[in-house]
Amino acid sequence: MTGRLGGIARHARSRGPIEVIDRVSVSVEAGLAGDFRGAVKPGGRGRRQVSLIEAGDWDRAMTALGHSLPWWHRRANLLVEGLDLPQVPGTRLRIGDVVLEITQECDPCSRMEEVAEGLKAALTPDWRGGALAKVIAGGDIAVGDAIEIIQG
Repeated sequence: MTGRLGGIARHARSRGPIEVIDRVSVSVEAGLAGDFRGAVKPGGRGRRQVSLIEAGDWDRAMTALGHSLPWWHRRANLLVEGLDLPQVPGTRLRIGDVVLEITQECDPCSRMEEVAEGLKAALTPDWRGGALAKVIAGGDIAVGDAIEIIQG
C-alpha cells in the first residue's frame, strides 16, 4: 500500500512561523533541514525528529469544527495523502531514499486551541493529531513522492 507526500513544512524555532516548502533534505542527525525539532540531542533517541499527519484526519478535524484551515496549521512536518499511517511504534515508512520509524502518537497540544477553539479535542481521537518519527536513513524528499510502509 502506498500513499503520496502531499506537503512539507518546517519551523526554525519553537512557536516560530511555518515555512511550507516543496523539497527538503532529511538526515539522521538533524531531521528535516531547517526544522528545529529534528536535531538529536546528546544522549537523546530522536523520537520526535519528524511529525506526520494524514490529510484525511486533518480534513475530518476541520469538518468537525466547521473550518477549512490549511494543514500546516497543525505544525506537522509532512502531510500524508492516500495512506492510513499505522498506529504502531516501530513501523517503518519509505519516502524516496528516506526511511522513518514511527515512535509514538503526536498528541495535540494546547497550542491548537490558539489556532481554532476545539481543535485540540478534534485532533485527539484515534491518532488524528498524527505520528512522530525518527530518521533511520536520510536523503532528499519532495512533494509528490510516494510513501510506502516497508516494515510494520
